[in-house]
Amino acid sequence: MEHISTSFEISEMEACVPKKEEMLNKATVESLYKALLGKGQMDTVANMLASDLEWWFHGPPQCQHMMRVLTGETALNNKGFQFEPRTVTAFGDCVIAEGWEGKAYWVHVWTVKNGLITQFREYFNTWLVVRDLRSQTWENRLDNMTLWQSQPRDLYRRSLPGLVLAI
Repeated sequence: MEHISTSFEISEMEACVPKKEEMLNKATVESLYKALLGKGQMDTVANMLASDLEWWFHGPPQCQHMMRVLTGETALNNKGFQFEPRTVTAFGDCVIAEGWEGKAYWVHVWTVKNGLITQFREYFNTWLVVRDLRSQTWENRLDNMTLWQSQPRDLYRRSLPGLVLAI
């Protein structure tokens, strides 16, 4: 006997696809950070990045630590800036990593397509709010607009510039 999928079953299956993609994208970015922390793994890092990686930075010019590492300008060693994310969150092809070292607070926003990182946005000492501006129904418009916001551990003691990232 042939089984005919109901619309509920189809929508349930479709909902699983983005979650699996998000998990894979998050795993890709987590692997990148692990390779950066494991000394001498720049070949692994290079294979995870598109050759035409799009990069954007917000913060003081002297704080472009990740781009210096990705371009090979700064070697991976114990003396340099260490990126150890405190949180990593995925939304579709967008993966957000947040962390701090000393008084420096950073947020990285990676775009992952088919397992390859195609875009990188680096925010240094900046409060970031990520908003979903895709068309939504009027019932859920107000509930679902903010997807993520910065959670720096010492925000109450400091004033940081703020940005809204629309995806």
